[in-house]
Formats: sequence, C-alpha cells, structure tokens
Amino acid sequence: MVKITLKDGSVREYPAGTTVLEMAKSISQGLAREVLAGKVNGRLVDLNYPLEEDAALELLTFNDPEGQNIYRHSTAHVMAQAVKRLFPEAKLAIGPAIQDGFYYDFDVATPFTPAQLEQIEGEMNKIIKEDIPFERVQISRAEALERFNKSGEIYKVELVNDLPEDAVISCYHQGDFVDLCAGPHVPSTGRLKSVKLMNLAGAYWRGSEKNKMLQRIYGTSFPKKSLLDEHLFRLEEAKRRDHRKLGQELELFSIQEEGPGFPFFHPKGMVLRNELENFWRLQHKRRGYQEIRTPIILNRELWEQSGHWDHYKENMYFTKIDDGDYAVKPMNCPGSILVYKAKMHSYRDLPLRWCELGLVHRHELSGVLHGLMRVRCFTQDDAHIFMLPSQIKDEIIGVIDLFEDFYKTFGLGYSVELSTRPEKSMGSDEDWELATNSLRQALESQELPYKVNEGDGAFYGPKIDFHLTDSLGRTWQCGTIQLDFQMPERFDLTYVGEDGQKHRPVMIHRVVFGSIERFIGVLTEHFAGAFPVWLAPVQVKVMPITERQHPYAGEVLKRLEALDIRAELDARNEKINYKIREAQTQKVPYMLVIGDREMDNKAVAVRQRGKGDTGAVALEEFIKTIQKDIENKTIF
Repeated sequence: MVKITLKDGSVREYPAGTTVLEMAKSISQGLAREVLAGKVNGRLVDLNYPLEEDAALELLTFNDPEGQNIYRHSTAHVMAQAVKRLFPEAKLAIGPAIQDGFYYDFDVATPFTPAQLEQIEGEMNKIIKEDIPFERVQISRAEALERFNKSGEIYKVELVNDLPEDAVISCYHQGDFVDLCAGPHVPSTGRLKSVKLMNLAGAYWRGSEKNKMLQRIYGTSFPKKSLLDEHLFRLEEAKRRDHRKLGQELELFSIQEEGPGFPFFHPKGMVLRNELENFWRLQHKRRGYQEIRTPIILNRELWEQSGHWDHYKENMYFTKIDDGDYAVKPMNCPGSILVYKAKMHSYRDLPLRWCELGLVHRHELSGVLHGLMRVRCFTQDDAHIFMLPSQIKDEIIGVIDLFEDFYKTFGLGYSVELSTRPEKSMGSDEDWELATNSLRQALESQELPYKVNEGDGAFYGPKIDFHLTDSLGRTWQCGTIQLDFQMPERFDLTYVGEDGQKHRPVMIHRVVFGSIERFIGVLTEHFAGAFPVWLAPVQVKVMPITERQHPYAGEVLKRLEALDIRAELDARNEKINYKIREAQTQKVPYMLVIGDREMDNKAVAVRQRGKGDTGAVALEEFIKTIQKDIENKTIF
C-alpha cells in the first residue's frame, strides 16, 4: 500500500500501482470527469501515471492555472495534427500554452490564409470527436533522432540535439500523429470541447531574426462553450477599451513618430494627470510624507556606486557633459539618497518619508512599446523611507494601508506577490533573509494572502508587488514595496543612535501608481474612458437648445467655473440631439440641457452618463450634487 497526501492535507491509502485517474475516481465520479492531470511531489504527470510510493498528490482541473496550461497545450497538439492532415508538407516547430490560449509554429511554403484557418479549426473539431488517446512513449536519443530525421521534422531534430545527453526524451502519439513533448496531456482528444483559432502571425524560429520566418497560429480552448463565448466577449470589450484608441478619441495623449515611446499629453490628458497627482500629493501629505525633486541627469560615479552601471546599464541612456560621463536616471532612488546624505540625521528624525514624482528614462526595445503601458520615459510616483531596523514592520504596514486606500478609490481589486532574491543581485545571504522575512511578516500581520514569486526581486532587495484587477478581470502590476539593506551600505548612509554612535538605516522603495502614464492607461481601459466625475477632463457640458438660451447658458457656465467645476458650453447651431450624442461620445459625466422653461426657472435639465435624462432641477441643487460626487470621488 502507498500513502497519498492530498492538497487539503488528508491522507489516503491505495495499492501500489494505482493510477492518478483511479485515485480521482475513488474520490468522486464528478472529479474523475473533470481532472486533467496530476502533480506528484511537485511533478506534473498524466492521469495514467502509477503511484508506486508514498507521495503528495494534486489533482488538476481547468480551474487550476496548471490545468489550463495542460488543456491548452493538448489543444495545440490537436491543431498540429490537423495541420499535418491538411498540409502534410508542413514542418512542426513548437506549440506551447500561453496566457488564455496557445500557439503552434509551422514551416510552410506559403503563408496560411484566414480561409485555411477555418479549415484547420474544422479539422480540429473532427479530431476531438474521434476521441483519440494521448499516449506517452519514452524513447532513446538515437531513436528520437532517427524518427524525426526520417519524417523530415528538422526543427524537432534540432530540439533533440540541444537536449542534455542524459535527458529523458518522450513523445506523445495521437493515432498516427507523433510529437516530441515532455507532457503531460489530457487523456484523449475527446476531453477537449470548445476550440477557437484566433489569428495568424509571423515568428522567427527561436525568436531570432537570423533564423527562418515561420507561420504562427494562435488559438484558445475551454471546456464549455459558455466560457469560450465569455472569453471572446472580453477580447472584443478589451478592443473597445484599448487606451490607445480612447486616448486619441478623447484627446488625452498621442505617440508621435518623432518620439517613439515618449508620450505627448494633450490638454485633456493633463487635466486627468494633474488630478491624479493632486490626489497623490494630498494622500501622502496626510501620511507624513514630504515631497522632494531630484535631477534627471547625474554622473557615472553615482550610478557605479548604486550598482546600476553594472546591473542595469543596458536599459540606460547616456550623455557627456564637460568631458565627463553622465546618465539619464532610470530610477529615482540614488537622487533621494543624495538628499539624505546632505545632512547628518539622528535616530529621532527617523522614519523620514520622502516622496517624488520623478521623470525616469529607460531604454525599451521598439517591439515591446505599447501606448502608455510600455514607454521609454515615465513619471514614477516614488517614495523612499529611511528608518530604524525596529521600524521596518510598522512602515511596511503603513505603506500597505496607503495602497489599500488608493486602489479602493478607483474600484480596483488586487492580489499580492512576494518576490525573492534574483540570480543577479547584491548583498549577503543574511541581509536578504532578514529583508524577505520582514516583508513576509508584514503581509501576514495584515492577513493579506500572497503568492511567492521566486527569484523575481530587485537586484538590491526583495519586494512585494500589487497586481490590480480591472473591470474585465485583467491584472496589471502597479504598486511595489522593496526593502533595501544594500543601498544604505553602498552609499554609507548613517544616523546617530541613542548611544551617540553611527548606525546604518534601512530603506524602503515604493510606488503606488507604478508610473503615472501606465496608471492612466490602466484607468482608461478600466473605466472605458468614462472616468469618475472628479477625474473627468470635462465634468459638465452646458447645451442651450436655441440661441435664445445663450445668455442664461453663459451664466450657468460662469457659475460652474467659479466653483472650479470643469465645464464647457456647446453653443453651436446644431440640433440638441446631435449635441447630446457628441457629449456621450466624449463620455462627459453630466450634460445640462437648457430650454425656455429651464431659463425661466433658473434651472437645468440634467442628463447623467449611463442614466440618461434625470429631470430638471434648480441650478444650485445640481451644483450640490456634482460637488458631492467630486468630494466623495463617486464612481458611476
């Protein structure tokens, strides 16, 4: 008998040789129908894998991220089989699962067409109906090379040759189709249900432009049609909400050919940006932060001392001044450190919380630039906290509370990751262990669930990342808290302790927006351009029906502007319905329609975004309503 420990901690005993699927059946038939693969002692395995010794076992379904990857990787194999049936001359490259789908790369004489894509999808559905088993076969290196050389699969031969001499080589068979693969896979093609091929693209073999251009087919798959339909709806909705499209339509920002990756903010975009910065400043002031500003260009010696010259050089821009080497700052922290070093500090001064809206420049490859989401210059809403070691936990908790208040204001949920020491890093094991444990303890004291992201910390310290969830369920990494013992050491930062001796402070680096530019992009897509009243570039559009109401409409405009309510007057000689439609397109929160009755009664007919006509009210009553929306930062 073998003892199997399940994910919930329960232990069951089975005869040696019991398969993962048989194990699932013993729990429930429903689970057996849903389980896709197993995870035995942390290793992914097929459902027919025999349990020969005591082990920890996870049963993976489509609800698990790893289960989804297995499901979609299996679908990629079905697509490859369909392509080989329809286009026998096609050569197979690779076909991994990716977020929300999969792809497979093929070497074909002529590119696939959209019509052929439909043909391939139809053939995939035939293969699924055939319910062909996925069968794993382990072979020697020589057998693998012989098999794939014989079938002319040159890319598989290259992959086999690149494997270590002692590598375990496996193939998966689906009837007469064979592919090199480590697995695991679902038991048979019949386990796959709703499939959709999405689009075609060119892709260099192994991502190198020195290699041949292959044809890549992207697709996705789900165990239920309703899930596929929901996914396709989200994709269409994401296109509608694309911040690059909305940014142009709403006149927020543009990216010009003269500055790829360097965004230009237009007047309406600046209103939005300034409101975010004003909110940021107020919240930080309330929490004891002081704002600083540091130079954009600093000399080489500083960046060598900080470690950026050695660890971050490929992402930096450089210049010469008076025959000396200088760099445009990619981060704000060294400048903040120089401010700290400008005077001696006592333990009574700490913690020092300094915040900065600092413009930074980082060299990004042109292929990854994406609107405001990936740019070459951006404003980090940085803060650096210098503190006593005894203050670490409380300061981290304070930052977490700040993040909670910020994200709640925008209706954004979040998940948390703790990222540990990367391979390329500075500092001792002891410092890293202390820093990582401090972050872990702060998270646990706040009862915040978190995932550990091994090896993804900054080169100078571990970090907590906040991944925001928008209205479409997509996640965006924005907020970060980094604990740093290295920079104070490298820059010889000190404070005078109670004993009159010099001691080393600890630093926290943190951003809440991440970057103002990226956060604006996230908010634009989250709200589909329909920003809350307090953020909206134009909060009210005043629209007289005829010229007769123009004088009163002008009075309304002046009254609103006197109260710092952002309003515009549409006095064009156009029909009122045309004006309303245009204001709706511009996603203005409130439209005030003024006819003879409103003019006579010193009133306004209110149309609210998303609700339509809400009736006529006295002007002063409307003012109270919108002021309340602005003060409470109401979302509608």
